[in-house]
Amino acid sequence: MFNFRKVAVCSTFLLSCIGINSVFAKTPVAILYDDIFLEHNTGSGHPERPERLFDIIETLNQNPDYKYNLLWPKVRKATNKEIALAHSKEYINLVENEIRALINNSPTFLSTGDTVITPKSLEVAKMSVGAGLVAADEVMKGNVKAAFSFNRPPGHHATKDRGMGFCIFNHAAITARYLQQKYGIHKVLIIDFDVHHGNGTQDIFYEDPSVFYFSIHQHPLYPGSGRPSEIGSGAGEGTTLNVDLPEGAGDEEFIQGINTYLIPKMMDFKPEFILVSAGFDAHQGDLLGRLAYTSRGYKEVAKMINSIQKQYQSKGIIYMLEGGYVPENIEDASRAVIEELFKL
Repeated sequence: MFNFRKVAVCSTFLLSCIGINSVFAKTPVAILYDDIFLEHNTGSGHPERPERLFDIIETLNQNPDYKYNLLWPKVRKATNKEIALAHSKEYINLVENEIRALINNSPTFLSTGDTVITPKSLEVAKMSVGAGLVAADEVMKGNVKAAFSFNRPPGHHATKDRGMGFCIFNHAAITARYLQQKYGIHKVLIIDFDVHHGNGTQDIFYEDPSVFYFSIHQHPLYPGSGRPSEIGSGAGEGTTLNVDLPEGAGDEEFIQGINTYLIPKMMDFKPEFILVSAGFDAHQGDLLGRLAYTSRGYKEVAKMINSIQKQYQSKGIIYMLEGGYVPENIEDASRAVIEELFKL
């Protein structure tokens, strides 16, 4: 098997020998991306558009501060059986039938909600799910400690049997179940800092004590869920935690929310793996959100997530792109996060 970690280590050693700046000597991070992600056509003027990924992918490919420390595993398509880890077979069939019935490339809507589909959307959505699964494999095989999946469309609004909010399949939920089923991970922490509450992820794990779902988001805002009173039910009571923030809240409120609410809860939960639904629509100046985070705030929160991973010796961290509708904001915030992942 091709050993990406060995290649990264050897590359760093060779660069140091020939006098290249030691900025390259970092822990490798896996980047999950495929050009097919650009083929989900949402139509003119839609905020969730392919251009969201242009700036960050170009930077990661071209900037020498990154490219010698990044691994780019090949993305694969998720199977229906893997998608069924978090979605009903009936919903998967509905998605397949509605997309395959399309006869032209004009965007239309999935019948379950406000999610645009075109003929390529099914393949793109399955590849986006597959990106998370490949990231999980890379971490669990020891090739990297962390990964960032620049997938689209986003996923955290997709429930077990309903696509909505631009989302078709729930990447974080499927990856959590995949880690549990394939690798025997018992406790997964999902941190969601998208400006919108991830109602789909919460719904899927609401009665499941093996997955701790934490969301910090703007309220009031679509989809209207995610109040602090929503804490899980049955065996899952206490493993859902929501922090809602008012319009205009910024870095300090973001950092305080993680520090005050999430970190103390981890003393009991002790996560074995961390997934992050990384929406950057809480960034100041986003098209849809009205929070005011900056790259400094994302960087500080990434440090805190790293600290959780180290304290509880979690197997790894995977970030998955959710919202964020200004390309330069996605680039700046993602760079801030990846620079912290290099330090794991």
